[in-house]
Amino acid sequence: MNLADMLTYADIGQLSNIANHYGCDAKRNSKHDLIQSILSKLGRREFFAEQVRALSPADLRFLNHLAFDTRTGYSLEELTAAIRRTADSEEGDKPAPLKKQPASQAESPRDVVARYRRSGWLFNGFTHSTKYLFQVPSDLKERFREVLRERLFQTLERLPDDPEVYRDEQGLATEDLLLILRYIGKHEVELNQEGFMYRRNQQQLLSTLHITEPLIAKGAWRFGYGRSCIEYPDRLALLYDYAYAKKWVSENNARLSLSEGGAALLEQGNQVGVIQIFRFWLRLYKGAIPNLTSLVYWISQCARDWVTAASLYESLGWLIRPYYYDNPQSIMEIRIIRMLMHLGMLRIGESHSRGTSYKMTALGLKAAETCVHISDSNELIL
Repeated sequence: MNLADMLTYADIGQLSNIANHYGCDAKRNSKHDLIQSILSKLGRREFFAEQVRALSPADLRFLNHLAFDTRTGYSLEELTAAIRRTADSEEGDKPAPLKKQPASQAESPRDVVARYRRSGWLFNGFTHSTKYLFQVPSDLKERFREVLRERLFQTLERLPDDPEVYRDEQGLATEDLLLILRYIGKHEVELNQEGFMYRRNQQQLLSTLHITEPLIAKGAWRFGYGRSCIEYPDRLALLYDYAYAKKWVSENNARLSLSEGGAALLEQGNQVGVIQIFRFWLRLYKGAIPNLTSLVYWISQCARDWVTAASLYESLGWLIRPYYYDNPQSIMEIRIIRMLMHLGMLRIGESHSRGTSYKMTALGLKAAETCVHISDSNELIL
């Protein structure tokens, strides 16, 4: 529902709180006057933009989370958990254009929820089954995206020409997935006590692929990005986890073998869709990067043309929260940008004058537009 619909169902107490929050001039005992005055205020584009510009980075991250979430209702526990995830962690995280509001630091998550109710961003449900859930007006989500898009574009540095060289891996992920299946089908692959391929098998397998990766250094911390990221390089881990999730490979009695489904896929010559691998990746990495979907979308919006890597991080880096030993910059460059390139969604360019730059491919733009509509329940990860 849009804001107008939710205001109609709201009780006069919440309407008065919203009107007071925005300084609306309306009779407090007239529901009709309250609704009209609120819509008149928030309906003005410049006024709405000013409200968004005054928000802290933590508030913007939280609203960005809501703007890209496909759920229609949230429990209080879900909202407070999201507020904690998007809260400021360190003073050094903050970008220069976004000034932190000191008062918001002292707010508890429940206080933040109450503030969003007063500002008309959250409403209780209006039916018996939804009265204990919170809802967000659909039109406010879209208008928030428009204002945030303008803000993100301000710090971008675009290249006037194509970079001197660029890397593009379109089509290679699906081809290498089939090569992985063929390798497993032709070789007797033993698994170690932890259930992973020995390093010699990994090296042999990687040498058959279009894109090679260095083996994981011993002692490096590896968790949070799929079941096999502990032992396998990032790209190989993603492709292997996808094959395992589709039951194309089997791990039995310390041996890795091709399943009947995997053999049938190769025999029939069926093509694997990269969009399915892309959606799988979004879900696989979501535990470590909860707002991955929105980050992919914003990268696609910012990098429709060539943009410098430094300016893209300056524009989007504040949206990324650290994950254990992964800082926001490494998450951006290694976990997101590099994986988008491996999936054929993004090109990485290099030039002497501008350094590293990025540009989404046509496939990447299409995938990013559709990914915001993917529901969490649409596909099983593992």
